[in-house]
Amino acid sequence: MHNCLEGITVVAVEQAVAAPYASSRLADAGARVIKVERPEGDFARNYDKLVRGQSAYFVWLNRGKESICLDLRVEADRVVLETLIATADVFIQNLKPGSIEKLGFGSTDLRRRYPQLITCDISGFGQGGPFSHLKAYDLIVQAETGLCEITGTRQGPARVGVSVCDIAAGMTAHSAILQALFNRQRTSEGASIQVSLFDAIADWMNVPVLQHDYSAYQTVRAGVSHPSLAPYGAYRCADGKDVIFSVQNDREWVNFCEKFLKEPELTRTQGFADNMERLGNRAPLDEIIQTRFLELTSEEAMRELEAAGLAYGRLNEIPAVSEHPHLRKVQITTPGGAVEMIAPAAIFNSEKPSLRPVPALGAHTATVRHEISLRKRA
Repeated sequence: MHNCLEGITVVAVEQAVAAPYASSRLADAGARVIKVERPEGDFARNYDKLVRGQSAYFVWLNRGKESICLDLRVEADRVVLETLIATADVFIQNLKPGSIEKLGFGSTDLRRRYPQLITCDISGFGQGGPFSHLKAYDLIVQAETGLCEITGTRQGPARVGVSVCDIAAGMTAHSAILQALFNRQRTSEGASIQVSLFDAIADWMNVPVLQHDYSAYQTVRAGVSHPSLAPYGAYRCADGKDVIFSVQNDREWVNFCEKFLKEPELTRTQGFADNMERLGNRAPLDEIIQTRFLELTSEEAMRELEAAGLAYGRLNEIPAVSEHPHLRKVQITTPGGAVEMIAPAAIFNSEKPSLRPVPALGAHTATVRHEISLRKRA
């Protein structure tokens, strides 16, 4: 399964996170991914120098690819790109809208020239509309989609701690490309795919938008609590550690009150009987729950929550996550040396993934140019 895309060639004029996420997953599945970088390289190479002198983002998102440097302002290099695309199965790009068209590689023109080609354009706000021309970095899209507004605490909004809009767009592009490859196998027809960061994360915002549109319910920023379920959140224990737990249905609420709180009458108390009532009385409810948690160490609390059949977890910091007993890691080769990183989430046939190296800038330029010259002679 790891090589199910062997024989598929992907050409990616890509930078940053969204497009590299999609193409890296195609590379993981065995596709040949030719990453086209400007002479100075993908700017994500320089986000930080924290992983053996390399960018954490770049190491994460560019394994298994071939890196070639092309200056697409130069006619000879545009010919190289055209030659690569002519025999490719997939072309991915996430330059600023309009840029790739000016260079002669717009998806409409490419699909006309190569009907079996699958093109994927990734942008911030789509290919048209009043904001399509804007640079749409992750935080901007988090803010525009309302994600920041429902994230954080009552004191103020917050950014989700990872580049969730870029990642959502990359995931969406990856799944769409796989759909298009499957459809092409049946019909011999390529496809033109458009994915925007805005659309990708807006889809994830359906619950708060639907709640607003059909009930006027307003999602309240709740920190690590849940905006529409109570009780659900983090509670401090006697040893100073926080435990997260959740009640998601009436049966769990009864078990929680009887077996953990030791207050079965609470289930019949006005203001606490069902979830909607509890949402309106979250502060007094939290005070009752917090009092109980402070009587127990975190280990004792988790044992009692488990005995009551409730979901619980630890509010881990990053060092604890890195050593988590469920965290799967794999080793990859990078120009700076071997790196252990978190493994891809999907497990196929109980196999451990084998990831190909992260390329140095332009490491494959000479090889690919030579390949193209041989192709022209044939």
